[in-house]
Amino acid sequence: MKSETIEIDGRFGEEYRGKYVFKEITWAKRSRIIQKYTKYHKLTGDIESSDFIAIQAETILASLHGQPPSHPITLDKLLGEEEGIPIELGELFSKIVNRLNALSREETAFLSEPSGVKSPIPPSPISGFQKSSVGPQANSPSNLPESSTSTPSSSTS
Repeated sequence: MKSETIEIDGRFGEEYRGKYVFKEITWAKRSRIIQKYTKYHKLTGDIESSDFIAIQAETILASLHGQPPSHPITLDKLLGEEEGIPIELGELFSKIVNRLNALSREETAFLSEPSGVKSPIPPSPISGFQKSSVGPQANSPSNLPESSTSTPSSSTS
């Protein structure tokens, strides 16, 4: 798995000075982080809301495998609005983590958009739902088209 090491000088404050090691996380870990902070509609599966800040903070922390002995980076610090990390440092960590974990610009934009935005991933034809009705369901075995055993004929016009 890929890794990246950076040395931070005192420009963000002395408490952040030191060496940071970031490593790529697994697909399962990234998916669990996204799912943890994303609320889905119970019937349609559409995204109702997503907390991009929390997703990014958890991804940074999951990727962080080394930091100065004082451990200045914590989830609380990454999520803190009053006692958080400097903006430029957060942006730097985000760029590194997104690059390591191959998070595309489209995925990043999708995660940061309001929940009304359509997913860049096309829906699966089998992931849809069907409203119950009185009659037979449209995809029930009795309503499926019969398979044909005849040979297709070509027509000339």
